[in-house]
Amino acid sequence: MKEYPKPIKRLIREWATEAYERELHQELLKLDQHFVEWRREAISNGEMSYRIHEWETGPSRALFKQYNYGPKDISVAYAIVVGILDEEEVPAELLEAIAGAVQFCRSLQELDELRGREGHWWVD
Repeated sequence: MKEYPKPIKRLIREWATEAYERELHQELLKLDQHFVEWRREAISNGEMSYRIHEWETGPSRALFKQYNYGPKDISVAYAIVVGILDEEEVPAELLEAIAGAVQFCRSLQELDELRGREGHWWVD
């Protein structure tokens, strides 16, 4: 991550956490639909266990890696570009500080090369 002043680092961490929470919430809602099926007995206990395992090793792990192993400024920029975070709600001083990262993500998006958790373009 680029070197930022402490107040900006704090904002980056806060907004990366917010983006993570929002994406995690969406994935948990999807998982909840499997629980609905299970409670209706539309799927077996074994199938539910398998779906939980798939969620843990898939979306849950990918989100954790994306927001904890990658550069947090890029994570925030990514979240802004793909609409997880609304640019209007992000503090102006943060937007100004990460303008280069946002432009980088936008340029990748224009080239159809912007990848999130599926592509792990900034995480090994």
